[in-house]
Amino acid sequence: MSEPLHVIFGTGPVGCWTARALRERGLSVRAVNRTGKRPPLMPPDVELVAADASDAARAATVARGASVVYQALNPPYHRWLEEFPGLQAGALAAARAADARYVSIENLYMYDSSRPITEDSPVAPRSKKGALRATMADEVLAAHARGDLRVAILRASDYYGPGVLGSSLGEMVFGNLVRGKKAQILGSAVLPHSFAYIEDVGNAAAALGTRDEALGRVWIAPHAPAWTQGAMVEEAGRILGIRPALSVVSPLMMRLAGLFIPAARASVEMTYEFTEPFVADGSRMRSVFGLDPTPVETALHRTVDWYQQHTHRT
Repeated sequence: MSEPLHVIFGTGPVGCWTARALRERGLSVRAVNRTGKRPPLMPPDVELVAADASDAARAATVARGASVVYQALNPPYHRWLEEFPGLQAGALAAARAADARYVSIENLYMYDSSRPITEDSPVAPRSKKGALRATMADEVLAAHARGDLRVAILRASDYYGPGVLGSSLGEMVFGNLVRGKKAQILGSAVLPHSFAYIEDVGNAAAALGTRDEALGRVWIAPHAPAWTQGAMVEEAGRILGIRPALSVVSPLMMRLAGLFIPAARASVEMTYEFTEPFVADGSRMRSVFGLDPTPVETALHRTVDWYQQHTHRT
């Protein structure tokens, strides 16, 4: 019998770290993106194939032979409503054609965040993107309920870590700090906000792809206890040996930026996550799969180290 093949649609940070986690388990991995270009974080022994996942026939072709299909796609933020449904439809079609397990990697936009978010939190989206995420997740779970697919869903808060540039805790924070500039954060420096360390998300996705008890359920990735953004900037400064400066981007400033920048305009509806406490509880996955979140101090060390190397290269 041939070795099981794990096919990942999407080679952003979560796709790369999922591939790394699978390769650490000795598993065969194929990654799919539109260009066929290998990101620096993608392991060199992962097969890379070019395909547009929204082309269902092409997606099925590149996923032929898959035992597990991972949907780790993420269209441009301002194009979510137009592009995301088609991308998911193609990935679902590929999993059906291969008779493969399907792991959907999602976020927390659909939940009521007035209390710490768990898998049992009410679905109560406060944005168009949250409503879209809820609808897409319903489609995935309905496929499992019909017996069309065997699925597992992984959800996580905003990413940070090596390779994560576009997140709210990405280039504008760590990239600025390692260049001696002021960190820019969104919303508030003093409210708790759960961030998902990207290596933990990759490990969690690999667990869902390889453990049968994951099937038919939603799982929240392991998250370390929530820090404030201000505290995370302070700790990053301590690691760098500097006294960091930061500025807070308000929702009004984001709206003004949105007049000229499509991604900023698309972010305005999500600013509530940063002007109120936003806390995720991944303890269920921790108890079932034994996956502990990386401590924030350790994660920040790795993140700052990566940004220093990345900044030097670029």
